[in-house]
Amino acid sequence: MKKSFLIILFLSLSMMGQNNSKKSTSSLETITLGGGCYWCIEAVFENLTGVKTVVSGFSGGKVANPSYEAVCTGKTGHAEVVQITFDKKITNLDEILKVFFTVHDPTTLNRQGADVGTQYRSVIFYRNEEQRKTTQEIINNLNANKVYNNPIVTKVDPFKFFYEADDSHQDYYEYNKNKPYCRLVIQPKLEKFEKVFKDRLKKKK
Repeated sequence: MKKSFLIILFLSLSMMGQNNSKKSTSSLETITLGGGCYWCIEAVFENLTGVKTVVSGFSGGKVANPSYEAVCTGKTGHAEVVQITFDKKITNLDEILKVFFTVHDPTTLNRQGADVGTQYRSVIFYRNEEQRKTTQEIINNLNANKVYNNPIVTKVDPFKFFYEADDSHQDYYEYNKNKPYCRLVIQPKLEKFEKVFKDRLKKKK
């Protein structure tokens, strides 16, 4: 990752306000993100201050209630995603998306590392015009500043349905830290997140 990206991140986070928290009677907001294997993204966001829940599942396909095995074939059209609910009094969509763009590669089409297929595509499912606008502005900014060597291919699609994955796929890293995939793939992403966002980590219980 280029140094300029880190500068953008730190400047944005240092100016982060609570402007959106008074627009609704509820301070909670939800967005659905796909950035490769959902276990990786889930492990990261579970440690971000202000995030209330992170649920792994599937969105963007044409089959209702798909199984993990069906999604893995790439034929259902779904992406592996995490559905994140966060408290706007503590964090905001700007920070959520900057974490997202930090911990995965948004320039590889239908691929994250060795995980290949449309189910691993980079995608953001927005729920309203404000989410769509914020997302597009961040993508435009990253492209304009040439943060990555290649253009961002992240899809920005309207949210329709979310199907929760089986219980065995929830909190996967937490319960399987010693498995090779967790040590070799998830842990480096988590360490990168903890380094860049060290002041925004949840306190360990």
